[in-house]
Amino acid sequence: MKKKLAVMALAAATLSMMAMPVYADDLVTVGYAQVGHESDWRTANTQNYQDVFSEDAGYSLDLVDCDNDNAAQLEAVRTFISKDMDYIVIAPIQSAGWDTVLQEAQDAGIPVIIADREIEASDDLYDAWVGTNTTNEGITAGNWLAEYLGDADANILVIEGSVGASATLGRTDGFNQVAGEHDNWTILDSQSGDFTQAGGQEVMESFIKSYEGQFNVVICQNDNEAYGAMDAMDAAGITYGVDGDVTLISFDATHDGLQYTLDGKINCDVECNPIQAETVKGVIEKMQAGEDYEKTTLVEDQAFVAPGIESEYATTMTQEVLDGRAY
Repeated sequence: MKKKLAVMALAAATLSMMAMPVYADDLVTVGYAQVGHESDWRTANTQNYQDVFSEDAGYSLDLVDCDNDNAAQLEAVRTFISKDMDYIVIAPIQSAGWDTVLQEAQDAGIPVIIADREIEASDDLYDAWVGTNTTNEGITAGNWLAEYLGDADANILVIEGSVGASATLGRTDGFNQVAGEHDNWTILDSQSGDFTQAGGQEVMESFIKSYEGQFNVVICQNDNEAYGAMDAMDAAGITYGVDGDVTLISFDATHDGLQYTLDGKINCDVECNPIQAETVKGVIEKMQAGEDYEKTTLVEDQAFVAPGIESEYATTMTQEVLDGRAY
């Protein structure tokens, strides 16, 4: 009887083990050096990686929030190398200064995927890049403004993103390309709001003091900066958006940003799509299988405008559009 019970217990234990999830040793390890948590966009991007690179999908994700600290991000990548991660994904805080640590990853035989932002390094030092074209985002904003204003003058204030970030550089360069084609456009000032609501409010408050009554366009390089700029203009009694004295342009097209667009407070919101982890996972799967993969993959994005505005460059916001958004 005891022998029979022992056999039954062993069988039960075997079935239990068969029903258990895949062991951690069998998971593909991915280290993600995330920029930080400075914006709603970044939060959505982090959640996307956590959802996609789950244990159920066969992955072990080590995500490090680098809190917009470039030195901390370099250290995070070196920690991934020391842990011998299968893959390293980097959303670079700054575009420069990556050559040495990328060479270290390459020497360790660990594939590196640059995501979201770009870097100033030879493409021989990393294996793939996945992200959006931020220069095109800036061009889209400029083209839309030209379409919207027609022959009217534009006196423009720009709240830039974080200094040295490729998103800042790309959106600035793209918009300036279009602005340079219009003699009646003047960029009065351009300062960094560091992609945060507090930063956007602080810069806008300073702008209002320096350029009161002189501007009719405000460009914020992400939605959180736009929220801060709106707070500052509200406090100063300055109207903006549809039928306002100031045309407000934003970037990212997060849920709240598009809600403000639907409400007519933001005239135009140019998307930077944070749903990128699926694309990164697709690249990794091809690497795992030894298949050819694209060195560069662009994630599609679009632009949105407030109700009542028709545009060649953007989709007019509706509640249906907002309800259908993934973030």
